Amino acid sequence: MSLKVKSKIEGIKAMDKADQRKWFKELLINNSLFIFIIIAVVFIQIQRPEFLGKESIVNIISLSAAAMPLALGIAGAIILTGTDLSAGRIVGLTACVAASLLQMSDYANKMFPNLPEIPVLVVFVGVVLMGAFIGGLNGTFIAKLNLHPFIVTLATQLMLYGIILMYLMNGNNNGQAISGLDEKYTNLIKGSLFSVGSTPVPNFVLFVIVLTIVMWVVWNKTEFGKNMFAVGANAEAANVSGVNVGRTIIKVFLLAGALYAVSGFIEAARIGSNSANTGFNYEMDGIAACVIGGVSFVGGIGKISGVIMGVVLLKLIFVGLSFLSVSVNMIYIIKGLIILVACAIDMRKYLVRK
Repeated sequence: MSLKVKSKIEGIKAMDKADQRKWFKELLINNSLFIFIIIAVVFIQIQRPEFLGKESIVNIISLSAAAMPLALGIAGAIILTGTDLSAGRIVGLTACVAASLLQMSDYANKMFPNLPEIPVLVVFVGVVLMGAFIGGLNGTFIAKLNLHPFIVTLATQLMLYGIILMYLMNGNNNGQAISGLDEKYTNLIKGSLFSVGSTPVPNFVLFVIVLTIVMWVVWNKTEFGKNMFAVGANAEAANVSGVNVGRTIIKVFLLAGALYAVSGFIEAARIGSNSANTGFNYEMDGIAACVIGGVSFVGGIGKISGVIMGVVLLKLIFVGLSFLSVSVNMIYIIKGLIILVACAIDMRKYLVRK
């Protein structure tokens, strides 16, 4: 047992019974959402024993990995006391662009029939730069014009949807979903180097694990990460301390846009058929995962481990609801309730600290 845990236990024992009851009550309230999700998972497992089978677990891990880059990007915006409503549309645009440039050369309904074969890596770099550019624009409007992230990213969300609709009308596509992707692309993303039992683990899971480790280093070991948390905690104090607040905001949103583009590149190959609905409402899942994982809307608080936990728990509960044949309509209601309860708990923690 570590010294930290041991001293914590000793501190609890030193409390009188009233204080212990109060501490236990606070513990239950602050972790009520986690407790509810764990109880729900246990209930689903009892009802459907195959829920936590090898195949299902790999599916949950794969879904979590696909959602992770977007959640990490949104987490940065939330740490700055903001949000990003354009995340899902950036995923959709980059997915459609990647898919249109990486269709099979002999595909009958190829969007651009005269387009020569483009290396997958070139397209990946291109869409990441596109996402970073859009995110950078968001950050610039927020930092330079002092606009609220909600307003800026809502405007960007609407404009990007229009751009996606217009893009899908290009070439021979005529608004149809983009499919018929090159095997080099799909194998890179959906191919597998190893399996769990007889269930293959997609390559993109490994890519996302590496990306998450890189993001942990960025958040915890770089000046940029320290500045991000400082600006989120108190922008005025950070400015007095010599932090360039505007530049930090732009960098956070630029990085977020790049991460959304990574999600888009993965999603395009993962789903195989991309339309204007690709990425729709993905930002809601990202926000829900972040608040479940303890990324606070009051700013300056959040951990990579929390984001990972939030994403995995969210996918666990939604896959479990699918096992119970709960309707999609009800899942939207549950998703909204999770966001509401998580934000209420977060605000309560903030008021107690004050």
